[in-house]
Amino acid sequence: MFAKLIERAEKFLNENNFVTNVLGKIEEKTGIQKRYLALGSVSFIGIYLVFGYGASLLCNLIGFVYPAYTSIKAIESVNKDDDTQWLTYWVVYGIFNIAEFFSDIFLFWFPFYYAGKCIFLLWCMAPISWNGSQLIYTRLVRPFFLKHQSTVDSVINDLSGRAVSAAENVTREVLHTLAHTKSCLPSEAPARPVPSASPPEPR
Repeated sequence: MFAKLIERAEKFLNENNFVTNVLGKIEEKTGIQKRYLALGSVSFIGIYLVFGYGASLLCNLIGFVYPAYTSIKAIESVNKDDDTQWLTYWVVYGIFNIAEFFSDIFLFWFPFYYAGKCIFLLWCMAPISWNGSQLIYTRLVRPFFLKHQSTVDSVINDLSGRAVSAAENVTREVLHTLAHTKSCLPSEAPARPVPSASPPEPR
C-alpha cells in the first residue's frame, strides 16, 4: 500500500499543475527537492491540524478541494470508471457530513479529532482498491439502499406529489386574492371634458 501511495505521490509531483509549479519555483530558489518540500508541507499540515487555529476549515478544504478537482477531470475524461470512484466518494462524504453535524459538538473537544477526520477523508480518497469510500459504500450504504430503495422511492414520490399540489394551491389562492382585490377597487371616474374657449363677443 505504501509503495503504491509513494508511486502516486511521485507521479503527482511530476505532473504540471499549480502545486507542482509552486514547489518547482521554491526548489529553484532554495535548492531543496520537491519531494522533501512536499513531505515538509504534509508534516506541517498534520501538526497544524492538531494544534493550529482553524483546523476545521483546513480539514474541510483537504476533503473537498482535491476531490472536486479530480471529479471535474473525471467528468471531462472518456473513462467512466473514475466517475464511479468519485461519485462513491461524494456519497460517503455527504453521509459523513450529516453524521458529523450531530456529533461535532461532542467530538470537537477531542484534541486529535481533526487530524483523525483528515486521515479518514484521505483514506476515503486514497488510490487503492480498499479505500474508505469503497468499503463503506459496499458494506454499509449499498446494502441499506437496496433493502429500502422501494420505500425511499415511495416516500420521495409522495413528498414530490404533495409539494406540487401545495404549490398549485398556493398559486391558485394568490391568483384568487389578486382577482378579488382588483374587483374591490373603485373604478376610475370618467375624465371630464375640457371646456372649449368661447370666441370673444363683438363690440
